[in-house]
Amino acid sequence: MQQLELLIPYLPFILFGILGILVLLQLYYIYFSYGKLNTYKVETFQKEVDQPPVSIIICAHNEQDNLRAFLPYIMDQNYPQFEVILVNDCSDDDTPWILHEFAQKYPNHFKIVEIKDYIRLKNTKKYAVTMGIKAAKYEHLVFTDADCQPQSPNWLSEIVGAFTSGKEIVLGYSPYFKEKGFLNKLIRFETTHTAMSYLSYALKTNAYMGVGRNLAYTKTLFFKGKGFNKHMHIKSGDDDLFVNHNATASNVNIAIHPDAHVYSVPKKTWKSYYTQKARHAGASVLYQTKHKRMLATQLVSAVLFYTALITCLISYPSYWFIPVSFYMLRLISQYIIFSRIYRKLAVSDLLFWLPLLDFFYYFYICINGLFNRRKSKLSWK
Repeated sequence: MQQLELLIPYLPFILFGILGILVLLQLYYIYFSYGKLNTYKVETFQKEVDQPPVSIIICAHNEQDNLRAFLPYIMDQNYPQFEVILVNDCSDDDTPWILHEFAQKYPNHFKIVEIKDYIRLKNTKKYAVTMGIKAAKYEHLVFTDADCQPQSPNWLSEIVGAFTSGKEIVLGYSPYFKEKGFLNKLIRFETTHTAMSYLSYALKTNAYMGVGRNLAYTKTLFFKGKGFNKHMHIKSGDDDLFVNHNATASNVNIAIHPDAHVYSVPKKTWKSYYTQKARHAGASVLYQTKHKRMLATQLVSAVLFYTALITCLISYPSYWFIPVSFYMLRLISQYIIFSRIYRKLAVSDLLFWLPLLDFFYYFYICINGLFNRRKSKLSWK
């Protein structure tokens, strides 16, 4: 008890010291991780002479409206030779009729794979993706979703062009459409933050995930890695876990030229967004240990930074200038590094909201992850 009393005069120094350490951790991630993407020079891959034939694989479950709206952007790509494999995964809406219309309009490069309603296979996207890959006749595979719209008719040229010598995986970028409301801002911020992370680490030859809305890899790599066998027992992870388990220091490239962007329809309600993030959290438990440690350190240090910041302000208001200085140091560093990245990722409008979104994001993602990391039976649709 006496020893505790002796520590009381030093508590401010201890708390401010902890806050300082957490700031240093955050600055490390900002400058030495995200900084890699900040200095990356975005170039087009459309100039690549080699344009191999490619198979685009899309899985759809009750996507009649999205297929009508977005599939024409896929079919009208400015690329010499490609096929579209549309996997109809047990849809009970008008999807089959819409697909029939597209098959008649594009008889030479549109293929339908039907999955019948069967209780053990229903809602398993990995099975649908696998069926699409087996139906594909080309070595290079590009993946997107039914609710996605390529930014340009040159999207395919950009993604496939990134298969430069020795590359087996291409990581693209897929932002969400800009809409009104705070939820949309949070979704777009979270997507940008995730993209900053996986693209930066890919540039550091330490790729740990990709997003299936804009992703490409070779058929040879898929079968060499035995497909999704390592994580077939969970229903998520057809994109990030595949990359996590098959990426090496030399076989990954990124494609983030504006023409390579693929926009997607965001969730409209907090409940649907929560479910989506819960599904992603369930897959992250199977990341490689080094990646789980890396991501956990970044997330936990940010949450603890805000917690320590608030604690210092409440406990020692007369020393407000110390925690505020630490906060401003981190925030200014974010603006220095993020400004160029946000321009590259076409979300500069979010910079104004950065202080609020950053705070809300870390606590929301942390709470979601704590409740859902062990849930592995969330369906993909």
